[in-house]
Amino acid sequence: MKPPAVTVKSTFHHIAAFFWIALGAFLAALSIRIFLFPHELIDGGIVGIALILTRLYGGHYLSYFLILLNLPFIYLAFRFIRRSFVMHMLVAVLLFAGFLFLFDSSKPFDGSDLEIIFFGGALLGIGVGLIIRYGGCLDGTEILAIIINRKKGFTVGQVVLVINIFIFGFYGWIFKDWHIALKSLMTYVVAFKMIDLVIVGLDELKSVLIISSKPKVLADVIINQMGLGLTIVHGKGGFSGDARDILFVIVERLDLSDLKDLVLQEDPAAFMAIENLHEVVYGKNPHLPYKKRGKNRFFSLT
Repeated sequence: MKPPAVTVKSTFHHIAAFFWIALGAFLAALSIRIFLFPHELIDGGIVGIALILTRLYGGHYLSYFLILLNLPFIYLAFRFIRRSFVMHMLVAVLLFAGFLFLFDSSKPFDGSDLEIIFFGGALLGIGVGLIIRYGGCLDGTEILAIIINRKKGFTVGQVVLVINIFIFGFYGWIFKDWHIALKSLMTYVVAFKMIDLVIVGLDELKSVLIISSKPKVLADVIINQMGLGLTIVHGKGGFSGDARDILFVIVERLDLSDLKDLVLQEDPAAFMAIENLHEVVYGKNPHLPYKKRGKNRFFSLT
């Protein structure tokens, strides 16, 4: 009897996810051991605290500090988030600690401060980005931020930012050296931007809501001249009470300017609300904002 296709596909999905998490842990550990730690730089969150303690008590304890500091947050994730996330996080932390241990005696990168900050931060960001993209996590402070977000309403980004400000400030204060704190902050910024790039991808997507007195004309122009698909949403004016058709379009950043010019050319009084999109999921798989079919490109919710 053959196993169900869904089970096989699910198993393959988990194997692929663990592979990318392992690769991410490898790259992040490589960055820490070769670029950051030898040059007294730290990351934010739990990794940053572990690096501070390691500098105080010795480089061989980094893996142990990382695991010990993350244990309470793994428990919090088990209590307040979901078990599948806990499994991925646990695997990521253990692999990261293991790679840190293996790279303990690696030769550090010898370069200028700019090279160390850029390449170290980029490598760290790629590694952490891969882990997050495939359902894992290395930083327990993100778990705390999620819980605070649910209970107090602060965003995850706000909580993580405040925590990291304290960590970098404490680092500069405890070692009486604000240069390493500022360089660490610069490395963190590079890593943060690289994480976004890995998770979101190179294609920046925009969603555009268009309210116009000429919806049919605009729809025809957008479809025929730009080759974009769209969805017509039936709405109603809140003040006037008039029925109105709202156009919903998903477009790449490079096409956004042409779309705005085209809409305003046809209707100078048109209203457009533009938002950033991280991903478009159409069915079970993530997609680009439209499918290319020859010269025409279509994406529509209907």
